[in-house]
Amino acid sequence: MTSPDPAAEGRRRADEFLSLLAAEDPAADALLEGLTEIREVVFLGAGLTVIARAEGRALPTAQRAQASTRQVNLAQLRDRSRTDVDGLRAWLRASGEEILFLRSLAAAAARFTG
Repeated sequence: MTSPDPAAEGRRRADEFLSLLAAEDPAADALLEGLTEIREVVFLGAGLTVIARAEGRALPTAQRAQASTRQVNLAQLRDRSRTDVDGLRAWLRASGEEILFLRSLAAAAARFTG
């Protein structure tokens, strides 16, 4: 039996985490607490980063620039927590909240442009 592709598993977990976070389900925190290995955290974070960057690129120019700056700040948080699983969990939570924020900006922009 072959092990699942870690990147695909990270993306799947990212989608699951975002769904839970959007629903304000306490299971979102339970999912993060269940990540005990740095490798698991990193692949979930990579999945969240891919989503955030893709959704950020779809925003109007000014909002896209602001989202880019926030991504740099999130990367700095990640780097400061590189060997601290609890710190990385905080980074994952902030990354997920950023994606939900990007989605709300995109929805507002869509309403504005009709």
